[in-house]
Amino acid sequence: MPCAGPAMTNVDTIIHARWIAPMERGAARLLEHHAVAIADGRIQALGTSAEITAGFAASEVIDRPDHLLIPGLINTHTHAAMNLMRGIANDKPLMPWLTENIWPIEAAEMTRDYVADGTDLAMAEMIRSGTTTFNDMYFFPDVVAERVDEAGLRAMLGMIVIDFPTAWASGPDEYFDKGLALHDALKRHPRIHTAFAPHAPYTVSDEPLTKIRTYADELDVRVHMHIHETAGEVSDSQDKYGKRPLARLDELGLLNDNLLAVHMTQLTSHEIARCAATGVQVLHSPESNLKLASGLCSVQGLLDAGINVALGTDSVASNNDLDMIGEMRTAAFIGKIAADDAAAVSADTALAMATINGARALGLAETTGSITAGKQADLAAVDLSALETRPLFDPIAALVYNTSREQVTDTWVAGKALMRDRGLTTLDEAELLTRADAWADRLVRYA
Repeated sequence: MPCAGPAMTNVDTIIHARWIAPMERGAARLLEHHAVAIADGRIQALGTSAEITAGFAASEVIDRPDHLLIPGLINTHTHAAMNLMRGIANDKPLMPWLTENIWPIEAAEMTRDYVADGTDLAMAEMIRSGTTTFNDMYFFPDVVAERVDEAGLRAMLGMIVIDFPTAWASGPDEYFDKGLALHDALKRHPRIHTAFAPHAPYTVSDEPLTKIRTYADELDVRVHMHIHETAGEVSDSQDKYGKRPLARLDELGLLNDNLLAVHMTQLTSHEIARCAATGVQVLHSPESNLKLASGLCSVQGLLDAGINVALGTDSVASNNDLDMIGEMRTAAFIGKIAADDAAAVSADTALAMATINGARALGLAETTGSITAGKQADLAAVDLSALETRPLFDPIAALVYNTSREQVTDTWVAGKALMRDRGLTTLDEAELLTRADAWADRLVRYA
């Protein structure tokens, strides 16, 4: 009798791809004709297609022969429900945009239904762009949590703190009470996490910021905040407090590795050095910075100083999309201009900013951000067979410099397909369009 072959390991899914970008330290930059084996939502193995075929038996085998398989993209700065305000106030600088358009709309229209519908629309757009994790700062985060749970994405949700009342809370005390209740409710959720989200130094006073520092230290959670977004913000802080915003936050004890500083377009060399020394992490939103004329972030200078820089889109009200592939391209291009160096912010760096750097910023690097055995199977497949990506010499460069989000065919979170062959599986596209059109009819008077 012939000898029995080696036993095969049963898994749920095997994905074969023409190329895989692991984005893992010590791993090859690019793997060809490789596959991943997935079981119980986790990557069980990464190997050549021949090795995976020989060693694993799967309930489902997916072949993507013209695709680049990447870690799911991580959008580290969003205001998801603001998708309902896409393009409602164009061509304005930050403060007039906020005070004349955004805040009045929120004061008049903010409801739980508003947040639910806007978040669903945003999540559909993110899934269709290959994003698997987002870090959100918006009101009614309990509603956002419900929608994220239903859609299957991974998210970090902000415990909002701001000095003035909104539809979500009447003032700092209630913001804290509701935020901490949300934190307690979600602390065992496998895909949803929380962070404190004070809006900005100019909208949050010293007392609540001090309380945030205390709670963040006790709970070991991130603090997600707009900082040094514009020259005007810095100048106003100097007039009001006699110091720049970062110096004020430093005195309050907030400069540490839990601080996620969004924008950071106005930095001195001393401030960069101080952020590096204290472990501050920067969330870069290049397209929003450009559209609002807020300034250029010195990304390569931050990276050279040893600062972790991740990528986020900001809201569609100031971007006007949640396209992380486009955001990578913009980050690379303006990073070169800001550094006056064509070698700055390379394609590989941009992809790292959108994947593993984002995971590190959110404290999720043991969970997601790279393709390696043991991590959650958060993945996206990008079809590089299109005319627009041929001839093809370098798949990572092609992804960053000339691929469109429409070439993302599949998105998985924890091994579950949220999009398959461009079709959403957990959200109803037709229903979303109907809801979006209804909100457009309601909000058109603000346009």
